[in-house]
Amino acid sequence: MDSRDICTLSALELTDAYRTGTLSPVEATNAVLDAIDRVNDQLTAFCLVDHEGARASAREALQRYRDGRTLSPLDGVPTSIKDVFLTAGHPTYRGSTLLAEADDGTPPTVDAPVTAATLKAGCVVVGKTTTPEFAWKGVTDSLLLGATTNPYDPSLTPGGSSGGSAAAVAAGLGPLSTGTDAGGSVRIPAAFTGTVALKPTYGVIPMFPSSPFGTLAHAGPMTRTVLDTAAFMDELIRPDSRDWSVVPPSATCPGGEGYLAAALDVGRSDLPLDGVRVAYSRNLGFGVNDPDVEREVDVAVRALTDLGADVDEIELGLSDPVDAFHVLWFAGAAAVVKPLGDGAIDRIDPTLRDALSRYHDFTAQDYLDAVAERMALGVRLGAVHHTYDILVTPTIPIPAFAAGADVPKDWHSPDWTSWTPYTYLFNMTQQPALSVPCGMTDSGLPVGVQLVGARFADRMVVRTGAALETRVAGRVPRPRVHASSQAVT
Repeated sequence: MDSRDICTLSALELTDAYRTGTLSPVEATNAVLDAIDRVNDQLTAFCLVDHEGARASAREALQRYRDGRTLSPLDGVPTSIKDVFLTAGHPTYRGSTLLAEADDGTPPTVDAPVTAATLKAGCVVVGKTTTPEFAWKGVTDSLLLGATTNPYDPSLTPGGSSGGSAAAVAAGLGPLSTGTDAGGSVRIPAAFTGTVALKPTYGVIPMFPSSPFGTLAHAGPMTRTVLDTAAFMDELIRPDSRDWSVVPPSATCPGGEGYLAAALDVGRSDLPLDGVRVAYSRNLGFGVNDPDVEREVDVAVRALTDLGADVDEIELGLSDPVDAFHVLWFAGAAAVVKPLGDGAIDRIDPTLRDALSRYHDFTAQDYLDAVAERMALGVRLGAVHHTYDILVTPTIPIPAFAAGADVPKDWHSPDWTSWTPYTYLFNMTQQPALSVPCGMTDSGLPVGVQLVGARFADRMVVRTGAALETRVAGRVPRPRVHASSQAVT
């Protein structure tokens, strides 16, 4: 198989080929590494590429296939890690020049739970992906590395903060990546890059060290297909005692049936969503959608009906909880910067510095009021799931905009939260939320639809996404900048 064609395969397609002997983990890893070398300069998706380590891991995976002792359904798949997760043997700079300058050359000797689970599954880690400084915003640029760009149009942002992971997956630089999401940071870039991303229920995937953004922060898989997301979830939910808030796998997989089994189940029926109750909210009561985005999400909702779901369009009439979110968010951001010293504030991302000048000096009462609003929002949205299994919204109400900017040109607000109204509130409520690519704007940019479930109904969300994908996957073409291109421009 041509090395460029290898980069079009999903993770499960790769491992099917490994098992039949038509392809090996070494060939796949070499193809991905070559593609990164060829394409990454246009995207800045990777901040570190481990050619030697990846090839050694691929050789080990090849031997496991020969011996018939593979570690998981994803053994040997080229995978990347967002540069916020500790990775033994490699530095973790989190997009910060301050952390890079403070590096004494001694890399970590421990892996974060997500990294450890990825390695235990036999995945081949090819490198680490870019993030804005401290993963603080909904786009991906930093003083350390500059701007990460969108494979559909390199003048545009891929979103963030897991923008490097999304750009890598979209461009064929490995079918799997890991991300974090404390306000939309896997779902935002998934929507902008035509990829799939799941923010699971809080505590389903263990986190260590704990995020400065506290219980807003989730880890999640980033892939090109819902089936790959499901397979990756089965590996990432391995328990880890370093996260005291983690829940057991049985919380979302009762009876031991995993995510991949639930996703594959949709192929057994012409109406796989028969009996699934879906609520469609165009704007949650406070968002405003680009017409192209709303049109494409409408198509996805009609597809859910065609798949057998009972769909009602509802008016939730929520008020925007952004003020409460800002208290929780920027209290965490300030906690990141303060230990770095008195001069740190002058050397961080200027837009973070500006935001902290506007959102600071919160009192204990401010924080408690924000928590109370968060709890009330959880009650309100929890009640929706008494009637409906799935809540559908656009993932993001607008298409991607210029790289290097926190907000679109001439936007009404400097805050990234002003254009992400449908993501951060589900971090506040801790519900599972999946972004699935569902169509394209007239200007050729991807649109994502968001599927939200009740807390711990993660498998239902993934199963619904897998069914939807069978109807809408063909509506999102491969991006212009892609490893399979014969001439990347």
